[in-house]
Order: sequence, then structure tokens, then C-alpha cells
Amino acid sequence: MAKAAANIELPVLAADAWVLIGGSLPDWFPYVRKSDLSEGGRLRGLVGPDGATIVECLFAFDQAGRSYTYSILHASFPVFLGSTFRIPKGLSNNLVRCEHTGISVKTPETRCAVT
Repeated sequence: MAKAAANIELPVLAADAWVLIGGSLPDWFPYVRKSDLSEGGRLRGLVGPDGATIVECLFAFDQAGRSYTYSILHASFPVFLGSTFRIPKGLSNNLVRCEHTGISVKTPETRCAVT
């Protein structure tokens, strides 16, 4: 199992960063050309620039805490990812840290229920 983390500080309000990152993936992630939700928002189908599809399952979504956790269930690559995006309370009025942590495993998580 491999682990990774990335953080970036942005000169925006935490609430504004959450609207973007907690919203539509194609709005901020250039690889994703299309995103469709199903199963009440629990499943997200993504289409990349080459037409490859990815299916993600949402495991946790915390609007007040500005975080969500998902797992990749299907992709053209052989690694399945469990990942969390989080935007904690702003560092100051106009400075926020966006956090992304993830693990990769060789087999997908089979459950798919939002907590």
C-alpha cells in the first residue's frame, strides 16, 4: 500500500475554496472532462480526455467540516485509490490550506455507503 499527501495554501476564504473543491470536479481538475452523479450522489462517473472512464464511490461527506472521502471502484489503471479532500478552518481571513491525502491498493473497496 502506498500513501501520499499534498497540501496547498491559497489566498482565498475557506468557504470559497470548499465551493470549488467540494463541487464539480471538472471545474478545478483539468484531467476530468465530464462528471455524472448517480445513486443519490454516492457514485460519480468521470470521463478523461482520452475517453477513459473512472467510477468513484463517496464514503463520507462533511459539509460543515469541509471534507469528503472517496474510493475509485473502476478505472483503466490497475490501482484503486482511497482519498480525502479537506479544507480545515482558514489560516487567516484570506488564506486557506487545502489538503489531499490518499492511499493506493491493488483491489477496490466493495462497500459504498455515505456516512
